[in-house]
Amino acid sequence: MRRNTIMSTKVRLFATLIFFSSMLSFAASKSTEANITWWCNHTPHPSTCMYHMSHSHHHFSLKHRSQFRIMSIQLALQSALIAQCQVSQFEQNCENQNQKAVWSDCLKLHSNTILQLNRTLIGLEKKRPPCTDLDAQTWLSTALTNIQTCRTGSLDLKVTDFTMPAASKNLSELISNTLAINGVSLATEDNNTQGYFPSWFSGQNRRLLQSTSIAAKANLVVSKNGFGNFRTIQAAIDAASKRMSRTRFIIYVKRGVYRENIEVRVNSNNIWLVGDGLRRTIITSSRSVGAGYTTYSSATAGIDGLRFVARGITFVNTAGPLKGQAVALRSASDLSVFYRCSFQGYQDTLFVHSQRQFYRECYIFGTIDFIFGNAAVVFQNSIIYVRKPLKGQANMITAQGRNDPFQNTGISIHNSQILPARDLKPVVQAFQTYLGRPWMQYSRTVILQTYIDSFINPSGWSPWLRTSNFAQDTLYYGEYKNFGPGSSTKRRVAWKGYHVITSPGVASRFTVRNLIAGDSWLPATKVPFTSGL
Repeated sequence: MRRNTIMSTKVRLFATLIFFSSMLSFAASKSTEANITWWCNHTPHPSTCMYHMSHSHHHFSLKHRSQFRIMSIQLALQSALIAQCQVSQFEQNCENQNQKAVWSDCLKLHSNTILQLNRTLIGLEKKRPPCTDLDAQTWLSTALTNIQTCRTGSLDLKVTDFTMPAASKNLSELISNTLAINGVSLATEDNNTQGYFPSWFSGQNRRLLQSTSIAAKANLVVSKNGFGNFRTIQAAIDAASKRMSRTRFIIYVKRGVYRENIEVRVNSNNIWLVGDGLRRTIITSSRSVGAGYTTYSSATAGIDGLRFVARGITFVNTAGPLKGQAVALRSASDLSVFYRCSFQGYQDTLFVHSQRQFYRECYIFGTIDFIFGNAAVVFQNSIIYVRKPLKGQANMITAQGRNDPFQNTGISIHNSQILPARDLKPVVQAFQTYLGRPWMQYSRTVILQTYIDSFINPSGWSPWLRTSNFAQDTLYYGEYKNFGPGSSTKRRVAWKGYHVITSPGVASRFTVRNLIAGDSWLPATKVPFTSGL
């Protein structure tokens, strides 16, 4: 992963402060409410806003911030459609496999951005299905993350600008504007929906994931020896995607080592993938950036469909430390759960790409940036194992990718353990290990009530590059009531963005209840979880 050129921190922070103060006082400026210029001047990117407003075929008459929000999403959607058209035209210019790989990613990611913007627009305008301001912020955050992922893929394979259409810069700024506008609504919304069970879960489903007889209730069975419906997991997923029902669909994967890359596509919702236990059901592959894949496409398993659930499965990327970025699992599944699973790799093991995700009683193995991405994600009661890297390398556990101050994303590690893996233990003194480093300008990672072993560098956190102070003022890294020999904060970094959290109220912002609104959807799965601290 590499840092891209990002807007000046001072300019962005100034725009953010001006926007908040002005939008919250919009009621006092009724005489100017219908003035498009006035509204656009209170966004982070006013010139982009004005240009697209003046060139749009929509007729805009603004009387309230909610109308401005809808209008801004419509403009972003128009720009996304143009950008996707431009990306699709790049195929004819592909001269090698690297260009083709990046083009394929970017086409998919731009298409998903259109889906997220459409989903937000329908939810806010028609309220069918219901859409909260938190939902909208999540989907808009994902839309922006998709565009960033396209850029980083170009850098992975050194084909910079090959598949970045001219419309993408404006698209990113238009989505950033929508995040800021919706962020004001989010600040006043009561997202406490504890006890609400989504309509797609019946009482039977709520008991199912904890059941030891879940295999008997499976819709399809995968078995390598032929005693099932399919021999490969992808074949079962493809069959499940053709069903008409929107209820959960259980695929039971019997014990065995499945050497395949799997993908749960964006139209395959409510897939439950249940194995015989993380030691018995293993999905493995070896794609890597070193072998000509982007980080995004290197994933052994790529999950995009909504409400995905996995239990008792190990996801492995066996590319090894010499091949660079090599993802075991990539998830962009909103409201997804990984329960008693394992993720094994070296650099970039677990790509928590976007949306709201929850991991419980999981094991994560890796070396460099091995929990990374821009989801709103909570790891709870899990064990993070740091492996032995290559000579001269340092270990970085997290690399969170928040690149807009209004994105509601972040990595939260709660009530877990951070330990050296078996191969690192004998040589632990030969390598430096850090809790994380800032991949993007507004990187946000918090560690709560977690055991930290002695091998963590006393400074705790690493710069993105040794000679750079990138993002150290704008990130948010926090530690709250951790314990163990590596948990002392006395010698931690002195960055403006680093915080020793002492207030339970502040720490609670990064819990299941608040970061991922888990009280509204996790009870339905019957996965154990702690809502607060």
